Amino acid sequence: MSRALWDRYKQLFQVYEPIGLAIDPSRMAYTEAFVAELAPKFERAFAKMAALERGEIANPDEKRMVGHYWLRTPALAPTPILKKEIEDTVTRIQRFASSVHSGEISAERGTFMHVLVVGIGGSALGPQLVSAALGGANDRMRAHFVDNTDPDGIDRTLRQLEGRLDETLTIVISKSGGTKETRNGMLEIAGAYNSAELDFARHAVAVTGLGSELDKLAERDGWLARFPMWDWVGGRTSETSAVGLLPAALQGIDVAALLEGARACDEITRDTNPSRNPAALLATAWYWAGKGRGEKDMVVLPYKDRLELFSRYLQQLVMESLGKERDLDGKVVHQGIAVYGNKGSTDQHAYVQQLRDGVPNFFATFIEVLRDREAGSMFVETAATGAPGPATAGDYLSGFLQGTRRALYENGRESITLTIERVDPPAIGMLIALYERAVGLYAELVGINAYHQPGVEAGKKAATRVLEIQAKLIAYLESNRGKAFTAEQLADGIGCADEVETAFKILEHAAANPDHGLRRKPGRDPFSATYQR
Repeated sequence: MSRALWDRYKQLFQVYEPIGLAIDPSRMAYTEAFVAELAPKFERAFAKMAALERGEIANPDEKRMVGHYWLRTPALAPTPILKKEIEDTVTRIQRFASSVHSGEISAERGTFMHVLVVGIGGSALGPQLVSAALGGANDRMRAHFVDNTDPDGIDRTLRQLEGRLDETLTIVISKSGGTKETRNGMLEIAGAYNSAELDFARHAVAVTGLGSELDKLAERDGWLARFPMWDWVGGRTSETSAVGLLPAALQGIDVAALLEGARACDEITRDTNPSRNPAALLATAWYWAGKGRGEKDMVVLPYKDRLELFSRYLQQLVMESLGKERDLDGKVVHQGIAVYGNKGSTDQHAYVQQLRDGVPNFFATFIEVLRDREAGSMFVETAATGAPGPATAGDYLSGFLQGTRRALYENGRESITLTIERVDPPAIGMLIALYERAVGLYAELVGINAYHQPGVEAGKKAATRVLEIQAKLIAYLESNRGKAFTAEQLADGIGCADEVETAFKILEHAAANPDHGLRRKPGRDPFSATYQR
């Protein structure tokens, strides 16, 4: 590397000792003039973030506040009632977990040894990230997840728990209680308990909105406990609420330390000087790389197996927050940043070839963890093997990170590097809070609302329409039992002539499964096949 690059590294490298973070943006080619141009935008962004933390309505679609920052610092909550609710919930979570671990709260036939989380999106991705990053052989309870409405996926999870449902505590997470994927998972899991002659209610906990369908069900059936999911906490920013804290506490993770890491990061990322604010540094890099229009993807490369799920977690946080059709003025802008990633050095044998030599449509985020393991490591290379010097497996991991970063830079590919000492609860809390703030700041820089998701709601409505058409098709075939029809004939028969493709897809799926009693007879081509009951 040239001396000029070293000088740039020294100029831009930032260390944030209170949160155990260092950031190196030296491989991003932005200039001091570019940073100066962003200053007025950042001034507005910081003012907006401050208003958000004071309780300003941030989601106009649902007329709600966005207060995930209060979860780490309850004193910031806009009312004493909210402050007390947050504090009381954390205390309740810790007491509940302690009572489960001690056996005071027990399963129907003994002690709880497993925890099963049923949720989707942020109600699963955050808990999964924390579980994978911080879990281990000494966990108080082993964590499992149902995060989709895929029957085979549900079966795979249940097979992991075969013969152990009697010692499994299930947490159902849904703010409204009406999210179909979560509801379906809950019903399937409840059915498994019933098949094992177990009372699901005696093994179930709800994390949901007060008065929701799920809340009413849990109260009526006498579930073990109910914890709040407030309307001012979005799913993708819910890890420091009961959504994430309850599963983590049951697994045996230090949730107080995780909250403290997030709180400390929140404090540092309130700094209104962009050059001293780590979240602002990230937002600056994103803006520069994509020209404020998301023109380049973000490739997340954590060089630590424990952080393998971090890119998946960021996919939702970043893409759901920033992927917007319109800006705050209603103008069509099609904003967003695509996120993908794996882990180092697995990436060396996967897609780094394209990153270096292929389409330059990305910027990379390296995440470096200095501590290899808690104990010392053996040397996998020694002078006796002809190596240049002694080296551990961790030395190789570090070398691959530095080598990949260098190889990308030499071919004009930009990157930013985050360094932490170790993967522990404070560090995970810090990373979650860091990216939450970076997303909020970047959204303000480009003039969009990070806290609503009209595209997600549109997808849900479209899915509902598909299920409505399916119900009509099944009813029509039942009323004409024994008669065979093509997809076009059936679409016409139920008055959905403009939905033939939808009818065809529904019928193909239904005929491939025994549940609805549909039979398919092949035709001369796929579209002349007939269906009947």
